[in-house]
Formats: sequence, structure tokens, C-alpha cells
Amino acid sequence: MALISGIARGQGRAAALRFAAGRIVRVTGSYVGENKEFARQYLGGELEVELTPQGTLAERLRAGGAGIPAFYTPAGVGTQVATGGLPWRYAPDGTVAVASPPKETRRFDGRTHVLEHGITTDYALVRAWRGDRHGNLVFRRSAANFNPLAAMAGRVTVAEIEELVEPGDLRPEEVHLPGIYVQRVVALAPEQAADKQIEKRTVRP
Repeated sequence: MALISGIARGQGRAAALRFAAGRIVRVTGSYVGENKEFARQYLGGELEVELTPQGTLAERLRAGGAGIPAFYTPAGVGTQVATGGLPWRYAPDGTVAVASPPKETRRFDGRTHVLEHGITTDYALVRAWRGDRHGNLVFRRSAANFNPLAAMAGRVTVAEIEELVEPGDLRPEEVHLPGIYVQRVVALAPEQAADKQIEKRTVRP
């Protein structure tokens, strides 16, 4: 199974290559568009997909990393996220082979909430801007949104680090993720660190 937040869209990156090789059979994600091979496998019944609101996905990761088995959220109430029926997997003939089940709901302070379960994974692969060999990591810009949460949820977290520094070089207040959550560190070469393909240019030519 793969847990994905928006990384299925690129045609030539790591996730897309794994899709093309048939290495992924189930995906949990908040956005999985713009990948033709992904769409072909999903609509053809080769791939099972669980879509979840992005904020819920973030909290499911955080909860899993914090040892919280489940939580209630108002996100998704009144939609098929809560009532079930979303097509997780299609049959080859185009019919729905597996649909999402209904989720437990409960009212708090007069408002309905839906029960969501925390996520833990066997492995988490993250990329940090700076870090030390103990796994203390600093993320840059939007990379700080999901990388720390994904790292927390992994039983074994592997961190690629663009700039490896010595222990003690990072100020405690600038560390986004403490090394207790990281089991493996990979120091990137300068050319690897500079390899950041932009999928859509929207501001500059």
C-alpha cells in the first residue's frame, strides 16, 4: 500500500515509476490526479484508492505517530466520506467492486463528527532541507506541511537530507522533527539536492 498526498501527479518521479511497474496495489491519499497511468490502473480495476480530505489525512498521520488509534472530526460529514459508497476499486467491466464503508458518527456540542482512524506505516520516506546524523530535521517552506507527519507515522523512517550538519549545529527551536522519529539518514550529493523538478510553472517562465 502507498500513502500519497499529491505525489502521484508527476509522470517521471519515483511514485509514478512505481505505478508504471505495478508495484502499488492500494493508495490512501488526498489528491491523486494528473497521472495517466494511475488513472488507467484505477479505472481498470488494478488499483484500489481511498480518498480522504487533506486535513483529515494530516491528522490521521499525526494521530498514528502519537499513538492515538482514532479521533472524531467534522470533515466529511454529510458526504460519502462519512456515509460510504465511494468507489475504492472498480471491476474490469467498470462496475464498483469495492466501495468505502459507512463510518461511525457521533454528536459533540450539537455538531456531528465522523470517526477516523490513525495511520501507521511500515516505512516513511521524507526529504529534509537540513539535518544531522541523529535524524533531527529541518524542513523548508511547504515541505514542512506533511513531511514531519509522515515521518511520525512510519515505523521505520528514512530521511533524505540536502544539507547534513554536525550534531549540535541545529538550534533546538529550529528543529521541525526530532531524531526520535528517524531511523535512517541519507545525505544527498549536491546534484541530488538540486534535482527538484517543477511540475507546473505558474509564476515564472
